[in-house]
Amino acid sequence: VFRCFCPVFFHIQMLWELVLLGEPLVVMAPSPSESSETVLALVSCISPLKYCSDFRPYFTIHDSEFKEYTTRTQAPPSVILGVTNPFFAKTLQHWPHIIRIGDIKLPGEVPKQVKVKKLKNLKTLDSKPGVYTSYKPYLNKDEEIVKQLQKGVQQKRPTEAQSVILRRYFLELTESFIIPLERYVASLMPLQKCISPWKSPPQLRQFSQDDFMKTLEKAGPQLTSGLKGDWIGLYRHFLKSPNFDGWFRSRQKEMTQKLEALHLEALCNENLVFWSQKHTEVETVDLVLKLKNKLLQADREQLPVKTETLKKLQTHINDIILALPDDLQDILLKTGT
Repeated sequence: VFRCFCPVFFHIQMLWELVLLGEPLVVMAPSPSESSETVLALVSCISPLKYCSDFRPYFTIHDSEFKEYTTRTQAPPSVILGVTNPFFAKTLQHWPHIIRIGDIKLPGEVPKQVKVKKLKNLKTLDSKPGVYTSYKPYLNKDEEIVKQLQKGVQQKRPTEAQSVILRRYFLELTESFIIPLERYVASLMPLQKCISPWKSPPQLRQFSQDDFMKTLEKAGPQLTSGLKGDWIGLYRHFLKSPNFDGWFRSRQKEMTQKLEALHLEALCNENLVFWSQKHTEVETVDLVLKLKNKLLQADREQLPVKTETLKKLQTHINDIILALPDDLQDILLKTGT
C-alpha cells in the first residue's frame, strides 16, 4: 500500500475521501502492474467499508466502455480507472480527479524527497507525479500521519512497516466515519417485544437523513477521531453515493434476516399444538403450510437461526399434523410446501 501511495502520500487523506464518496478517479501509471496495484490500494483504503462502484485496475482503449468514459457530453461515471497509455492524458482530461504516479520504487528504494505538486488546472497536465483536481476536502489535513510517514522514509523504515502504519490510519479513519452510521441504523431495528408469533415480522423503520444528522452532535465521529472539518458535509455527500447505497442495502438485509430469525424463535416458544386444537382444520392446515415455508426460507436465505430452533419447529409441525384426521395427515406429510 505504501509503495502505491508513496508518490502522492501528502494527499492520502484527500484520496480516501474521493474513494469514500465514489468519485470518478483516473490513475495514470507507467505500467499495467503499477496501475493495477494503485487502483486496488485505493479500493481497499476504505476497508472495512466495501467499495460498491466499478473499478478497472487496467483500462485500455480496447475496452467496451472506452467511448462512454472518454465522451465529454456526459459526466464521468463513478468508477476508478487505471491507465498507462499516454493518449489518455488528453482523452480523460475532463475527468475531475486524476492521479499521476511515476515509477513505484522497490522496497528499500523509497525516495527521500516525495514532493507532490498539486495543480488545480487540469489542462496543464504534465509528466510530474501528483494529484490533479479542484476537489476541496471536507476534513482538515492530518499532519501527524504525513510526518510519521516522512520520518519513516528518512529513517529507511521498511515499506512493509510503512504500509502497516498507513493501513491502520485508513482503518481508524473509516471506522470513525462509519460507527455513527452503524449506531443510527441499529436504532431502526424494532424492539424484540414488538415481535409476535401470530403476526408477520415487523418492518425496519425508514432511514431519515435529518434524524441521522441530529445524532452526530452527541454521537458523531468526534468521539473516536481528533480530526476537525466539515464532517456533516462529508456525510451528506456520502449518503448520495453508491458506497452508502451498497452498505445500507447490506445492513437492511442483515437486519431483516435477524427479524425473521427472531420471529421463528418466537413461534418455537409457543404451544402450537394447543393453538391448533382451538382452531378449525382450515386454519391449522394454513399454519402447517406457513411453518413449512418458514423452514424452507431459513434454509434458502441461511437465516441466523440455531439448529435446535429449526429441529424444534419441525417437531411442532409433526405434532400438529399427527393431531389432525388421517386423510389430512397423508396430504400434509407428502406436501413439501
